[in-house]
Amino acid sequence: MRVEIWSDIACPWCYVGKARFEKALAAFPHRDQVEVVHRSFELDPGRAKGDVQPVITMLTRKYGMSEAQAHAGEENLGAQAAAEGLDYRTRGRDHGSTFDMHRLLHLAKEHGRQDALLQALYRANFAEERSVFTEGDERLVELATEAGLDAEAARKVLADPDAYADEVRADEREAAGLGATGVPFFVLDRKYGVSGAQPAEVFTRALTQAWDERPPLRLVGRGDAQACGPDGCEVPQQD
Repeated sequence: MRVEIWSDIACPWCYVGKARFEKALAAFPHRDQVEVVHRSFELDPGRAKGDVQPVITMLTRKYGMSEAQAHAGEENLGAQAAAEGLDYRTRGRDHGSTFDMHRLLHLAKEHGRQDALLQALYRANFAEERSVFTEGDERLVELATEAGLDAEAARKVLADPDAYADEVRADEREAAGLGATGVPFFVLDRKYGVSGAQPAEVFTRALTQAWDERPPLRLVGRGDAQACGPDGCEVPQQD
């Protein structure tokens, strides 16, 4: 079974939702047969690479809330994250373009390191003092190597603005086609969707339902054709 997760590194509920989903997946009896694929979604796709501002400033300008409301929201998110065992800085974070991070995540997918890089990016953005937006490409290269990627391969991607750009945009078009207007957005076997950072119990029910409703395997052709099994391989006998 495949679970696709659309998310953005700048999305705190994606950070929390990933932890809740993984809690449900860890307890799922068929977890070893579940493939998880992370898909790109930018909350601020038009933001220029160098356009960085404090999170509180972004919240007040984008959503029209007061600074007090923005700070209260961050405190609530910090408590939600802590309940999932996650570190979360409620003060001093900044906000910027995540496009290059998504491009690196597509590189990581090719090398089987996608989840490791996403977790490193989340940790860096939400829990660490160093910014993922203001320190230049080398900060992203550093995180990529921590996740097991080759540093020069990461630098090559970041130096070429077209590298994996089509893959990021394709993910975003697909999200729109599926009706996703926000993230996190979870799609199970292209049959069920779960929107938002739901409690772990919701993910447990969704995993169980999607697994139980998988169509049975239909065999095509004769059932008596030669095959190999635990006792060896059937060898046709010569007349």
